[in-house]
Amino acid sequence: MAPISRGFRGRRSDPEQARRLPPGQYIEHDFPVLSAGPTPRVLLDTWTFTIDGAVDESRTWSWEEFQALPSETVTRDIHCVTKWSKFDTTWEGVSVDVLLEGVNTEAAYLTAHSYGGYTTNLPLEDVVDGKAWVAYAYDGEPLEPEHGGPARLLVPHLYLWKSAKWVNGLTLTLDDELGFWEQLGYHDRGDPWLEQRYQGD
Repeated sequence: MAPISRGFRGRRSDPEQARRLPPGQYIEHDFPVLSAGPTPRVLLDTWTFTIDGAVDESRTWSWEEFQALPSETVTRDIHCVTKWSKFDTTWEGVSVDVLLEGVNTEAAYLTAHSYGGYTTNLPLEDVVDGKAWVAYAYDGEPLEPEHGGPARLLVPHLYLWKSAKWVNGLTLTLDDELGFWEQLGYHDRGDPWLEQRYQGD
């Protein structure tokens, strides 16, 4: 057996990385692909995005119209419920604040809908004030289908299942209506810093 130097304590953890890593998570350098079902084939010439539900007037954008909206590039850490985290991911997309600009609503929640039938529920306060985007580019390139392209919801402060892939609309609701994984026992909110993985956490 090789000798161990006196005082050896193993590799020192990076304090900055440790500060950014939620409890129970590990750092992933790749970008794992996890989906609830097959990857849908979404054509840009038929793609639409709709805001509806408890709103004064529904709104729908085509892909061309959506691309013309004010966009921004953001760099955020992301955290998957399967316990991996990826630091400094860079996305381009339209802030949910832009999409909701001028919308009159009494809603406190929303349900994100996706091509392929996936849904997830969120408190409205978790997607406004610069907290969420509909992203269509990753790392300077169009978002790949396996990562949710042509567009996915990005809510980086919550576990990644809340960042619905292949998103095509947000339905604002007065009451909280459980989405796909939430109906199967996942947490309603999914805060990684509180380890809100499952109902009751």
